[in-house]
Amino acid sequence: MSEWEYHPPPDIDATMAEALRSFPRQPDMLIYALRSGLALSLRGWLRLYHRLRIEGRENLPENRSFVLVCNHTSHLDTLCLLSSVPLRKIHRTFPAAAADYFFSSAPRTVVSAILVNALPFERQAKGAESLTVCSELLANEGNILIIFPEGTRTTTGELGRFRSGIGRLVVGSDLPVLPCHLAGGWKAWPKGKFFPRPYRLVLRIGSPRTYAHLAKTSESVVEICHDLQESVAALGRLDA
Repeated sequence: MSEWEYHPPPDIDATMAEALRSFPRQPDMLIYALRSGLALSLRGWLRLYHRLRIEGRENLPENRSFVLVCNHTSHLDTLCLLSSVPLRKIHRTFPAAAADYFFSSAPRTVVSAILVNALPFERQAKGAESLTVCSELLANEGNILIIFPEGTRTTTGELGRFRSGIGRLVVGSDLPVLPCHLAGGWKAWPKGKFFPRPYRLVLRIGSPRTYAHLAKTSESVVEICHDLQESVAALGRLDA
């Protein structure tokens, strides 16, 4: 009979703020319960205040990891995408969030880590390291990554150019990527406004796309970004 050994969690000596900023974070049943309760409240608020309608839920893969990419109009984008996944999967759904903004203070860190379950993403110096973390996350079956390839919220309501990160992440991989489009987000909560307005929101989730057939070249990365940008734009044109 082997002797029992106690292995403390890696963040046992970390402060609460340090533990929340770290990734991957250690499982915490209290945080899970709090996140689940907040998610239920959030879904009710989005449905009542914004009359949120979600189309294409049937496109979400059941038992494998995948990526959701969406236009970035406001802070409502992340909340709507989180509301599109089954409640049982919210603890394995990770929106990539700019570390220099969403983890820059204690209040933002608490909201980002507990409510949103965000993955801190370094937009500048450590972008390659952040992509590696994303790849490792998606290598574990059943995880969901949310990415906004424009990199920042629009100030005009127009779809911006998709940056290369998403292309570098999925090139040569059979990982499903689902283009999404949120209509109404920019009017409901434009950048710079303190509180959202009760504008109607419609989230459309497109069919999964894979890029295993593409070689890992810079040309392929550009092709992926263009393909996903056009797919997101096409979903948006359904409102026209």
